[in-house]
Amino acid sequence: MFSYGIYNYQYLIYILPGLILSLYAQSKIKSAYEKYKKVDSGTGLTGAEVARIIMDRNGLRDIEILETKGVLSDNYNPSNKTLNLSREVYYGRSVASLSIAAHEVGHALQDATEYFPLKIRSFLVPAATIGSNLSFFFIILGLFSSVFFVKLGVALFALAVLFQIVTLPVEFNASSRAEDELSNSILAPEMMVGTKKVLSAAALTYVAATLVAVLELLRLLSIVQDRRN
Repeated sequence: MFSYGIYNYQYLIYILPGLILSLYAQSKIKSAYEKYKKVDSGTGLTGAEVARIIMDRNGLRDIEILETKGVLSDNYNPSNKTLNLSREVYYGRSVASLSIAAHEVGHALQDATEYFPLKIRSFLVPAATIGSNLSFFFIILGLFSSVFFVKLGVALFALAVLFQIVTLPVEFNASSRAEDELSNSILAPEMMVGTKKVLSAAALTYVAATLVAVLELLRLLSIVQDRRN
C-alpha cells in the first residue's frame, strides 16, 4: 500500500540529516543568545533605542516600535509598518538584544528599499500558508482514494518549500544590514564579535529549516515515484 511507503525506514535518509542539523542549530542559537544576553553592550542603549536610532538615520521615522510577548518572537510587520520586539530585546542593553533588534530593523530597511527577495517572499506568503496547512491533508486523503490527491499535496508542499528557500537570502541580508548599522558608531569592534555569533547562529536555524523542508519534499517525491514503479 502507498501508506507503507510513507513510514518505510528506507526514507529515513531524507529525514535524519535535517533533524541533526536542526538540533545543532537550535543548540547554537540558544548557546549564543544565552551567552551574549549577559554581555553588556557598553552603549547604555536598549534594543528599542538602537532600533529607533538606526531607523531614524535611514529616514524610517514613521515605523512604530512595539513590545510583543514571547521570547525571540521579534519581527517586522510590513503590513502595518511596526517593529515588534520581545520584552528582553526591547528593554535589554546586551549585545544579544541590540543585535536582534538591529536584525529586525534590517527587514524594515529591506521593505523601504523594495529588496526583491523580500517582495517575492511576501508574494508567496498566502500560497505557502495554504501549502503548509493543506499539503498533508491531501496526501493522507490520497492514501485512501486517488493518487491525484497525493500529487496535489506534494505540489502544495513544494510551495511551502519554495517559501523557505526564498527566506534564506532575506534573512542573510537582514543580518548583513544589521552588522553594517551596528558597526557604524553604535557598537565597539570588540562587541561586534558577539553580534556576528548571535546572527550567524540565528541564520543557521533558517538553513536547517530549509534543509528539513527540501529533504521532506524529496522524500515525498521518492515515495510517489516508488508507487508508480
